[in-house]
Amino acid sequence: MNGNFSLNDIKPGQKGTVKSLLSDGSIRRRLLDIGLIEGTQVECLGRSPSGDPTAFLIRGAVIAIRCEDCRNILLQA
Repeated sequence: MNGNFSLNDIKPGQKGTVKSLLSDGSIRRRLLDIGLIEGTQVECLGRSPSGDPTAFLIRGAVIAIRCEDCRNILLQA
């Protein structure tokens, strides 16, 4: 993938680097607390059978994030 895209757009096995968070309030705080800051590499590990949430490898930890929250996390390739 080239350019900027949301965390929702990557498929299992793909990686991206966090560019910015568009979330606000408590969800923004939680995302920052798990290490989703600018420059962090994120790898999509897989989606649940229902398609939501999706598992990501973030700073050595596997984190599940809901699709509605993934839309507000912008990545660059």
